[in-house]
Amino acid sequence: MKGLFYILILSFSILNASCSSLLFYPQKKLIDNPFLKEVSYEDVYFKTSDGLKLHGWHIKAKDKSYGTILYLHGNAENISTHVNNVLWLSLEGYDVVAFDYRGYGQSEGSPTLEGVHLDAQAALETVLNLPNVNKERIFVFGQSLGGAIAVHTVATSPHKSRINALIIDSTFSGYRLIAREKFAQFIITWPFQYPLSFLFEDHYSPIQWIKEIAPVPVLIMHGDKDKIVPVHHGFILYEKALNPKEFWVVKDAGHIQAFDLKAIRDKCLAYLRSIH
Repeated sequence: MKGLFYILILSFSILNASCSSLLFYPQKKLIDNPFLKEVSYEDVYFKTSDGLKLHGWHIKAKDKSYGTILYLHGNAENISTHVNNVLWLSLEGYDVVAFDYRGYGQSEGSPTLEGVHLDAQAALETVLNLPNVNKERIFVFGQSLGGAIAVHTVATSPHKSRINALIIDSTFSGYRLIAREKFAQFIITWPFQYPLSFLFEDHYSPIQWIKEIAPVPVLIMHGDKDKIVPVHHGFILYEKALNPKEFWVVKDAGHIQAFDLKAIRDKCLAYLRSIH
């Protein structure tokens, strides 16, 4: 019994010291992405409020621009792989600004929960000041962890009135809740899922901030076959959000797979063009 106690204390200490490593899986090397050859894009570099230099891409709208989308990707790899989720938007007439959080790709630093929120704030400021983009119609789009970051970013931004809509896809409702659900999946951590989950900071959780998005419209998308972030997280966020809001449960879609379906891409384009 004494041995088990020391194992638990050690486990708590390790987890407490490395919660960031459980949330973030950055990859520094940008992969060669052949799909980028189908679009016109340029590098964008900008500074965070704590002095780090971040890297992103401005993927230019084909022909006329109907608006500008700030894209916040998920917790693994970097923009060179995640950008495939939004390249189609540039071909449909939207400027897309995708960037890497600190520690990802060519961005400086190491990821932390507080830090990636500073990164998103700086990215939004950059979009609002970027030359040659449509600033009359600004959208923020986040997937998975990026959706969670996007909720807090829009809710707390001094420029919220300039944002036309927030779109989130496959986003968890809370850091502690998703951590608890993951710990519950393993026999060793199942008995300790509640105390272990309290090692995760809940201040930035979307459920704490999504009410503050209003009056900016919010669209929540979630695949009903998502095994990484189950669809009930989408229902939780939809119930908590204020109008105007929409919730699309995407049949047979897994994690961040909604845009694999042409019908959902077309529906999203119609949604974007309906927002003023």
